[in-house]
Amino acid sequence: MVNQLLIIILQFQTQSTLYSVIQMLQHALNIKKRFLKMYLNSNAGHIGSSLSCTEILTFIFFGWMKENDEVILSKGHAAAALYSVLAEKGILTEEEINTFYKNGTYLPAHPPAGKIKKIPFATGSLGHGLSLAAGIGLSKKLKESTDRVFCVTSDGELNEGSTWEAAMFATHHQLTNLVWFIDKNNLQGLGRNDEVINMGDLSKKIEAFGWNTVTINGHSFSEMEEVKKQYPTFIKPTAIICNTIKGKGWPRYENKVDCHYLPMKGTDFEDIIQNLESEFFLQTPAHA
Repeated sequence: MVNQLLIIILQFQTQSTLYSVIQMLQHALNIKKRFLKMYLNSNAGHIGSSLSCTEILTFIFFGWMKENDEVILSKGHAAAALYSVLAEKGILTEEEINTFYKNGTYLPAHPPAGKIKKIPFATGSLGHGLSLAAGIGLSKKLKESTDRVFCVTSDGELNEGSTWEAAMFATHHQLTNLVWFIDKNNLQGLGRNDEVINMGDLSKKIEAFGWNTVTINGHSFSEMEEVKKQYPTFIKPTAIICNTIKGKGWPRYENKVDCHYLPMKGTDFEDIIQNLESEFFLQTPAHA
């Protein structure tokens, strides 16, 4: 009887996780389609940066954070992805989304301060996001709050010394309520990261600063879910190194520096959408 009950529980947990992953995949597809249309209508760049962090933001907002948790998108040049996530959550309307990059908008190329719920700070001046997140984390700790703060940085901005100051600060104050996602797509505006400033073994480097470090596929919801399950056992601040692909799904510029700046042209929009829909079809469990 006990064995049967355990089997039923395990089956339920597996089905629940499966359902959650399917939901995440659908949210991510919706979010990508929305921000790609935003970029197309505004003829704007930074598309590759948004494509590399969509799953990370989707998981934080739909799979992990609670109502009073905070999220800092330090890599503010991926603001379109964040706006699209907030629209998917019902915080922004489609009418507001349609003002992206236009005169008078409060949805500019980088997140604004004090204009939108769930965007507490203006970001995009790279290297400051983790410091902001650490400050919020300390505030919550002093108030004995159980709320968390999530921070998403690029890997290129780890060239900034302020990021490492914040890492030391978080360790010193034992900010276990701070979860740091690193979008490690190996590219930045000036070239490949290992050619601009080679960071070496990033996991060991962050561990040396006193963090619990986990490395995952940054496009895999199931791997993120596993880290979330382990999180309550961690006794240090947590850094999740997410191996991603910049411009993922963009045939012309995937994993190329060009996707950092260049807008879409020709049939790019249709090509990306087709790729994303095909990938979604293959990733859903019935077809995997």
